[in-house]
Amino acid sequence: MKNHYQVLIVGGGTGGLTVAAQLCNRPDPPEVAIIEPSSKHYYQPIWTLVGGGVFPKEVSERDEGDFIPEGATWIQDAVVSFDPENHAVTTRGGETITYDYLVVAAGIQVDWDKIPGLKESVGRPGTGVCSNYSYRTVDSTWENIRNFRGGTAIFTQPDTPIKCGGAPQKICYLADDYFRKSGVRDRSQVIFASASGGIFSVSKYAQALDRVIQRKGIDARYQHNLVALRPDRREAVFKRLDNGEEVVLQYDMIHVTPPQSAPDFIKQSKLAGEAGWVEVDQYTTQHVRYPNVFALGDCSSLPTSKTGAAIRKQAPVLVDNLMAALRGEPLPARYDGYTSCPLVTGYGRLILAEFDYEGRPKESFPFDQAQERYTMYALKAYGLPRMYWHGMLRGRA
Repeated sequence: MKNHYQVLIVGGGTGGLTVAAQLCNRPDPPEVAIIEPSSKHYYQPIWTLVGGGVFPKEVSERDEGDFIPEGATWIQDAVVSFDPENHAVTTRGGETITYDYLVVAAGIQVDWDKIPGLKESVGRPGTGVCSNYSYRTVDSTWENIRNFRGGTAIFTQPDTPIKCGGAPQKICYLADDYFRKSGVRDRSQVIFASASGGIFSVSKYAQALDRVIQRKGIDARYQHNLVALRPDRREAVFKRLDNGEEVVLQYDMIHVTPPQSAPDFIKQSKLAGEAGWVEVDQYTTQHVRYPNVFALGDCSSLPTSKTGAAIRKQAPVLVDNLMAALRGEPLPARYDGYTSCPLVTGYGRLILAEFDYEGRPKESFPFDQAQERYTMYALKAYGLPRMYWHGMLRGRA
């Protein structure tokens, strides 16, 4: 390991590996190093289907080293601080590494401890508390769904940005489907308790999802933000965001989407904006104060949904602009905010939402993607994972 690199990438997740691969695939590749502590890499979009019992969680896991692109250096360490004035980062191992250009792709932080009662109960047998938001806990979701014998099942969505904004409702729809197949739905109440003001931000898809909720008989409660669990009493405490009222609901099972935020080492750095994310121009992905810094993905301030599909469109923009900056040229590429959310509405059914910064649909197929289709479900279950492992992370898609 050296102590200086032409391009230093912080984070070896979806964004970091995709950018590294695209840089290394160029005919004129820069010198690239990736700082990433984990020896494992996870395809997290499949965790909804793991939680629904479709796949074992092991299908989501690969060795990180298998996806470090040829020509890049892997520094298996973690960044603890940034010094952008001196073009340097400090690692947990005590190293100071400098760079000509920095790419921050450090993902999002899952704040399990922000909800009292959650950390000690989630994923533990007998608690009824589960979550698809970690590799450790994801199979507890399926355990709770398949062992549910009736009563109240609650599915929550917090008031913070989260990775894949549609994920909290997707597992709710799968659970409802399974409860019907197992014969317990008629003695069950399924509640979707969301801090948001509606089911989806884009009206075309929101109308379709409202029809799904009505058809399934799901009790959708908006402006309800989970603030505490009382696992010993199986009580979930919500705060109504519209009037401040406290609402306590009993549950037999509860799937919790925990609050999320920018990683602490980013929040505490000069790279962060007021909300804690790496503050970049929403069209170029270049930092607004430090021109030799770029960011993409969940840790960035890009005002779009935090999904792998968004990263797929952000990465080539960042790479083109970074290469232009290395040559001292104006930045040529622009990101329009494209993101995608494959909304599973049941086993074998999916609405594929695709849209830009303005909330305008940007659909890829020549049919109405607001309709539930098996073909789109098959795309999510079988096509997109292959594109991820063999396309995106190899710099080919």
